[in-house]
Amino acid sequence: MRRWTFASLAAAGLLCIGCASTTTGSVTTGGQGRSQLLLVSQQEVMQESLKYYDAQNKEARSEGVLVTSGAEFNRVNAVMQRLVPQVGVFRPDAAKWPWQLVLINEDTVNAHVMAGGKITFYTGIVRKLKLTDDEIAAVMGHEMAHALREHTREKMSQSTASDLVLSIGGALLGVGQGVTQLAGMGKQIALDLPFSRHMESEADLYGLELSARAGYDPQAAVTLWQKMATVGGGGGPQFLSTHPSSGDRMAALQAAIPRVMPLYQAARSGRP
Repeated sequence: MRRWTFASLAAAGLLCIGCASTTTGSVTTGGQGRSQLLLVSQQEVMQESLKYYDAQNKEARSEGVLVTSGAEFNRVNAVMQRLVPQVGVFRPDAAKWPWQLVLINEDTVNAHVMAGGKITFYTGIVRKLKLTDDEIAAVMGHEMAHALREHTREKMSQSTASDLVLSIGGALLGVGQGVTQLAGMGKQIALDLPFSRHMESEADLYGLELSARAGYDPQAAVTLWQKMATVGGGGGPQFLSTHPSSGDRMAALQAAIPRVMPLYQAARSGRP
């Protein structure tokens, strides 16, 4: 019992250390910034992200699929450049990040972001879904929100904490290897997938506000996921998916739209 108490206290102490919020909140979340476990340093995450980003770009360049100019690149980049000035609302330091777009000429219906504002779009998501500029902004805002909320750092911190807690618990309690491996398997489903469903939902809401502040129609976030559903973008068992189902996603976005619509209208009234 004492060993279990010590393991519990160690786990609880670990979870308390490094808890903070990376942003100042959002109107879509009631202005409250959720507390996050941030055990891994921002510098470590940036370093690892840049390594992956550089390797990805080198491979794409060698295969002749890295797009750095032209109408399609300019269109997507223009959306990003319009969103970047709004990031300071969520965290002032992000306005100084070297935001950068990479466009890869592949049929993949996907986009992703690296820590620090390195965004990758695949031409497949724009072409196959026939995205409008407002829908591109919905995707872009979602990816930028992952970076603003430092979800990659949070995932790495959760994994680090879980590994250490499992190790402490197993050693102190004398847990057999088979039981520890079973716990690790559960951790893999819960923690080691790219982003949790909660993080994806959070990125949806922050991204919705980001795009609205830039003058892009919030309703486009719903039409985007309607299109994604037609190509299986929201399919699969929700329990084992890192993404919410399309229906849940659209319902949450619809509920949040009235809160960001005044921001959109204000942005539009200030534009020619």
